Amino acid sequence: MAFCSVNNILRKQLTSGLKCNQRSAVRSISLSTQQHQKKSLAPKNGQNIVLVDGVRTPFLMSGTDYAKLMPYELAKEALSGILKKTGVPKEAIDYVIYGTVMQEVRTSNIAREASLAAGYSDKTPSHTVTMACISSNVAMTTAIGLINSGVYETIVCGGVEFMSDIPIKHSRKMRSLMLKANKAKNLQQRLALLATIRPDFFVPDLPSIAEFSSGETMGHSADRLAAAFGASRKEQDDFALRSHKAAQEASEKGYLTDIMPFQVPGSSKVVDKDNGIRVSTPEKLASLKPAFVKPHGTITAANASFLTDGASACIVTTEEKCKQLGLKPKAYLRNFLYVSQDPIDQLLLGPAYGTPRILEKAGLTPKDIDVWEFHEAFAGQILANLKALDSDWFAQKYMNRQSKVGAPDIGKFNNWGGSLSIGHPFAATGVRLAMHTANRLVREDGQFGLVAACAAGGQGVAMILERHPDANPQ
Repeated sequence: MAFCSVNNILRKQLTSGLKCNQRSAVRSISLSTQQHQKKSLAPKNGQNIVLVDGVRTPFLMSGTDYAKLMPYELAKEALSGILKKTGVPKEAIDYVIYGTVMQEVRTSNIAREASLAAGYSDKTPSHTVTMACISSNVAMTTAIGLINSGVYETIVCGGVEFMSDIPIKHSRKMRSLMLKANKAKNLQQRLALLATIRPDFFVPDLPSIAEFSSGETMGHSADRLAAAFGASRKEQDDFALRSHKAAQEASEKGYLTDIMPFQVPGSSKVVDKDNGIRVSTPEKLASLKPAFVKPHGTITAANASFLTDGASACIVTTEEKCKQLGLKPKAYLRNFLYVSQDPIDQLLLGPAYGTPRILEKAGLTPKDIDVWEFHEAFAGQILANLKALDSDWFAQKYMNRQSKVGAPDIGKFNNWGGSLSIGHPFAATGVRLAMHTANRLVREDGQFGLVAACAAGGQGVAMILERHPDANPQ
């Protein structure tokens, strides 16, 4: 398939440099009168639910400065940080919903353990959710449901992932033997069990970032998806370079205000920046070998997101409660939905399925969206989704639609970088996407933002945020 429009837009933006912030200044003048004419998405039923604010620890590559911590310590920092940033008293928090994917057994309900460690009241219930890379999206949308049902008013949501110390189990045979040994009544029985040990008992059961249903790693799936949609190696490298350049620029200009400095326990070092942002050269990127499908694959270590440690948290409440607390919210949380599709050939196409449906649900068109924030699992995955959105064939064959919805305006797309450059701590990314959207809406003088992400299992999420009139960029 040939989708030249997306390729040309990307190429043009890379050669001309990232001028999105300069353009936004001009755009705000030319569209300022139009902003007030746009439709509002005020709910027909229920309340105006708002995203008050959000924070995150710096996202770090696994094995670096967070390596000696436990996941709940990062989560604790985010959960305490959101209260400090907003000034909301802990007594005002009715509930905590927190996501994680690679679960630490000792803190199985990490929402509860981290909230207690962060100083929340022991009378505040907390529960943990998991839906792979969209776990903190699930936390936020679960909060919307609980608030609209009248059960709670103010909920803290977020997620944490800690890839520096993933749970590694003994083999199934060894675990079975240990359980039997624990029930043995005397030394003779224990010695008899010991005599049954064989060398293969000592082979560890390592977790894998692979689909349980297919056994295929996500990288292999992404490589096949990129090939199916004709996303070339150069296109992928160019998009990855764009992500790193945009993230570096946003960091240098102080736009990433959701980051809170974190003094690593047991160290005098204060971490205040993401450490995976690296602006390379096209030549260097082109020299890297395929990481998954060898020797002809197109996905490399540079155009794929990396294993990351990090945590995030945000406050979701009603607009009325926000006023009572004397707060200025960032954005309205307007619409959301989840999608799922074939986990083998369409594993990472969640945004392509979710975007048309959420726009239709909200009564919007792509032209109404001022800020686009898609999760960047792989550059090839992003390009495949953009090309699917711009394909009449895909719309007709897989979406039961007469025509394509169209690719997002790349000048409004992930302008502060994304998971390729900032990092992707699985369960923490959803809040990061929402905060980038809310803060960009203010800085770029927009009204509506669309968040979309893929997740393991062939699932995905799409959300619409609307800028709150009282929002400020800090």
